[in-house]
Amino acid sequence: MKATQISDHIWSLKTWIMIPIHVWIVIDEDGVTLIDAGIPQMANGILKFIKRLQAGPLKRILLTHGHSDHVGSIKRILQTYPVPVYAHRIEIPYMEGDLPYPRRKKAVQFVTKGLSQALQQNEQGNFHTIGGLKPYFTPGHSPGHVAYYHEKDQVLLAGDLFTSKNGNLKRPMPIFTADMQEAIRSSSILLDLNPKRLEICHGDSVYSPADQLASYQNKYKNQ
Repeated sequence: MKATQISDHIWSLKTWIMIPIHVWIVIDEDGVTLIDAGIPQMANGILKFIKRLQAGPLKRILLTHGHSDHVGSIKRILQTYPVPVYAHRIEIPYMEGDLPYPRRKKAVQFVTKGLSQALQQNEQGNFHTIGGLKPYFTPGHSPGHVAYYHEKDQVLLAGDLFTSKNGNLKRPMPIFTADMQEAIRSSSILLDLNPKRLEICHGDSVYSPADQLASYQNKYKNQ
């Protein structure tokens, strides 16, 4: 597993199984936040990196969504760090196996029931900042997909909202995407935030991604 510091407060941890799989470590005043939990084989590497970083204990795990390649190492990590796990309230019944993900015939339990809790929202529906990150609802790839923005570093950790190749935005993988057109609409978050850097699970970094948004949406709308 390869660790790369991508900004002052954020590290990317990457492994390969035919395609790249990224998770992210974010440092805040009170310790460490893990964004997504990859596949089971990543667990030991994640734990070793947190220990080597010496930036405090793991305080929480934030999920962009509940697909298996984003929650695979949770069980092992929680044995060492029994921390809260957060996801969008809409996503929880899908990843706990109460509902089948859209376009899937059967419900599958990816995490133990009751393991995760809903990201907190105010009365207006806006998410509370957590671990230096502001969650944004970006549905489409999954019903409760969330992206996390680190305002200080101007980095958007976007899970499977996109894929990328050679620094160019690509759509999320169609075979695993619940509603592609909703995912394309959710990509407008780039215009709202205008991050300096976009990080995604299956692909490489994209710099100034908002500059590509118009061509991206034109290319993939109605597909």
